[in-house]
Amino acid sequence: MTDESEYDPARRFRMPDDEWEPFLTAAKIVHPDGRSPRAKVLREFVRWYLRRPGAKLPERPPAGPWSVPAED
Repeated sequence: MTDESEYDPARRFRMPDDEWEPFLTAAKIVHPDGRSPRAKVLREFVRWYLRRPGAKLPERPPAGPWSVPAED
């Protein structure tokens, strides 16, 4: 069992399901281990966006099924 106190407080983030679910699949390609690969990517992006020292854009996975938009 994981101690929940080691994690940051949950934040709300709105995104359509047809992007949120494929984002998880794509994030797991780059970050196969860990509890929340989407959160890891979002944190990396925010650090880069804020121009924090040493921050870099998150690594992107190769093209895959998540690269094709869902059909309406």
